[in-house]
Amino acid sequence: MVFGVILAGGVGSRMGNVEKPKQFLKIGGKPILIHTVEKFLMHDSFQEIIVLTPMEWIEHTKNLLKKYLGENGSAVRVLKGGSTRNETIMNSIAYIEENYGLDDDTLIVTHDSVRPFLTYRIIEENIKYGLEYGACDTVIPATDTIVHSEDGKVITSVPDRSKMYQGQTPQTFGAKKLKELYQSLTEQEKEILTDASKIFVIKGEQVYLVEGEVYNTKITYPYDLRVAESLLNDQKNAN
Repeated sequence: MVFGVILAGGVGSRMGNVEKPKQFLKIGGKPILIHTVEKFLMHDSFQEIIVLTPMEWIEHTKNLLKKYLGENGSAVRVLKGGSTRNETIMNSIAYIEENYGLDDDTLIVTHDSVRPFLTYRIIEENIKYGLEYGACDTVIPATDTIVHSEDGKVITSVPDRSKMYQGQTPQTFGAKKLKELYQSLTEQEKEILTDASKIFVIKGEQVYLVEGEVYNTKITYPYDLRVAESLLNDQKNAN
């Protein structure tokens, strides 16, 4: 079974002085979260689509889904997120295990709620390679030179850019395997491992690369909202 897991637990502190988390801000007349959920609803591979959000925003999230997506929105499961990204993912796995059980073929396609421009192909390839390899991560080649600094003051090294990639989402994992690896981490490791793919890497597990898109961008800053509006307008004009 394949589950869509949309992570909407952030509070959007880098968006500036806004009254609501950034996933609820509107672009093209609809909340960012709704655009993202719509992309998942295009696929019939998902047993269920799960949205995880802060406790105080659960009812608001449910109301938005119903308002903008009708019956399709009502079918989306809204759960409480955790205090960290990985705890949020673990909450989704706990729900799946309780209601469906976990086996080696249980797959979760995890995605940032504020990346509304993912494509059908990206989701499709995440499912394909997730089932084949057990873990995959969406990336694009690095276009800028990446520098490494140990102290944040001077450059320690300059990695070969041809081997560097920028991480995006979705990130897709075998749910049972991810749970096992997460439970094997020390509390110190859990604190520093903010990315689920890195859990696989430090435990010696391979993570397959899925080609992303430059425009599969994460809306983080006020400037990103303006870029997103422009992208939506371009898409409308192209259609």
